[in-house]
Amino acid sequence: MAASITQTETQEGPVTSGFWALTLGSIGVVFGDIGTSPLYAFHEAMKGAAHGEPVSRVMVLGVLSLILWALFIVVTAKYVLLLLRADNNGEGGTLSLMALGQRALGRRSWLLLALGVVGASMFIGDSMITPAISVLSAVEGLKLVTPAFEHYVVPLTVIILVLLFAVQSKGTALVASAFGPVMVVWFTVLAVMGAVHIADDPSVLAAINPYYALQFLLSHGTIGLVTLGAVFLAVTGGEALYADLGHFGRKPIQSAWMFFVLPSLLINYFGQGALVLSDPSAIEHSFYRMVPESLVLPLVGLATAATVIASQAVITGAYSLVYQAVQLGLLPRFEVRYTSETHAGQIYLPRVNRLLLIGVMLLVLLFHTPSNLASAYGIAVSTTMVVDGIMGFVVIWKLWNWRAATAAAVIVPFVVVDMSFFSANLLKLLEGAWVPLLFGAAMAGTIWTWRKGTGILLQKTRRIEVPLDDLIRSLEKRPPHIVKGTAVFLTSDPSFVPTALLHNLKHNKVLHEHNVILTIETAHTPRVDLSERFRMEKISEKFSKVRLRFGYMEQPNVPKALAIARKQGWQFDIMSTSFFVSRRSLKASAQSGMPLWQDHIFIALSRSANDATDYFQIPTGRVVEVGTQVTI
Repeated sequence: MAASITQTETQEGPVTSGFWALTLGSIGVVFGDIGTSPLYAFHEAMKGAAHGEPVSRVMVLGVLSLILWALFIVVTAKYVLLLLRADNNGEGGTLSLMALGQRALGRRSWLLLALGVVGASMFIGDSMITPAISVLSAVEGLKLVTPAFEHYVVPLTVIILVLLFAVQSKGTALVASAFGPVMVVWFTVLAVMGAVHIADDPSVLAAINPYYALQFLLSHGTIGLVTLGAVFLAVTGGEALYADLGHFGRKPIQSAWMFFVLPSLLINYFGQGALVLSDPSAIEHSFYRMVPESLVLPLVGLATAATVIASQAVITGAYSLVYQAVQLGLLPRFEVRYTSETHAGQIYLPRVNRLLLIGVMLLVLLFHTPSNLASAYGIAVSTTMVVDGIMGFVVIWKLWNWRAATAAAVIVPFVVVDMSFFSANLLKLLEGAWVPLLFGAAMAGTIWTWRKGTGILLQKTRRIEVPLDDLIRSLEKRPPHIVKGTAVFLTSDPSFVPTALLHNLKHNKVLHEHNVILTIETAHTPRVDLSERFRMEKISEKFSKVRLRFGYMEQPNVPKALAIARKQGWQFDIMSTSFFVSRRSLKASAQSGMPLWQDHIFIALSRSANDATDYFQIPTGRVVEVGTQVTI
């Protein structure tokens, strides 16, 4: 879900770059994660296949065949050819697919919501593991230059990652233009390295036959399943193809994958396989052994640059995902900073950045080597892929109007493959797979607590709320003192009187000559057309209802949106308008409907939420806050 670096998009609409520019941009951002897999995927899969035994031809051809067909089935067929067509107003990703599925059903589905939450939570776990394993794998090549570097691998990795997270606040716009060219060089080098070594044993190309993959799995029992879990490392990052749909478009991503990225990866994997067949000792560092010793250091530098780009893509993707979750009401409001005036996708969430950095540092210091981290890697991505497959079935069946049997025939084989990878990765539960599951469970628990708490809070406040129509009739019979100007009262339900309005009448005993009951809605589409942004309904001489709609990928800007009202005849003047916002003070209660510990978590989340004034970009000098106390 990485942010766009080539196609710019503002709230006024998309600015589409040329096809080739978008294709280059997709190579730089979309394929960073999967593009760095050759650093460790083949080595880890061969280590699992050998299981301490000498490397054999059957092992090499079996592993290569598994990698090749995993790339064909999981990435090419499922994501590139199928799910890229399931776009939610041009946007992709797990939460977009969830919203698309709910729209297809015509109602809110708790099953789809749960699947979306699980997929999104696991992506956060992946966002912590990817930078750690990628940079560790690249820097580890220094040990081949001289064994003396072995003790500096972890410290150097920590330094690189700290610098990477430190520059996030500056945005990636300045370096974005370099992402594509660097990754083009990287994939070209991968292909050249592989092509040179295929000549070591051209018979390695026989692995194209799926017979070798099936034979290996059927004849190796548990070892085959363990190897399958390691093979999955070759397709991690494949889910980013769909997640980045909105930033680059289907055709550029498909073209980059089919004609450049996929061939480069396959050639490199076959080259590593041929090298190991001709020299079994090369398995220990099969990637770096593909170049002469004099070129190892430059290759380490290029690999480090590629892994930093891959990490950048996943980090930015985590920002986008959390932001979508906030817009869909799954998390409290977080501070969002836009780091580019032209690239709408370039956002920075300080709190998310800090949490990711802490998680990545813990992983590096806890696991120390890419091999140890590999056990933790696959489970997060395989879970997300299973979720995408199940939700994809709903979309294909209900939204595309396919027969259920036809939709199942198409999607079930993919889900079965994904479940096989998921099961294989579960075997590593005690070796490290518990880490992303722990991260995912914490994230899912946070979302569940927030959703449940906000539901309980809504029920409690609803009991004491007064219908708006009743208040208006009462004020018409006994009008209070009228003051000049416009008062805007923010509320989530325009049918009832906002708390701030009740307190203004109760304590100040005044009513403005113009009163606006403002509701801000988040659509299930990424963006909302400007013609649908503003709706106004005059309900009495002094009261009007206004509804503002924003897409879940848009930053709400209330003053800017209200300015649209001038075209509909409402003379909106920010300098004569006061915005009234209710601020609740929450207290835990044993009778709230949630356990006391969950009450405290919900209250902590509420207090950590970004201020509504900042979130909706309302000028602080025009805001009046009214405090109320609620027991929950």
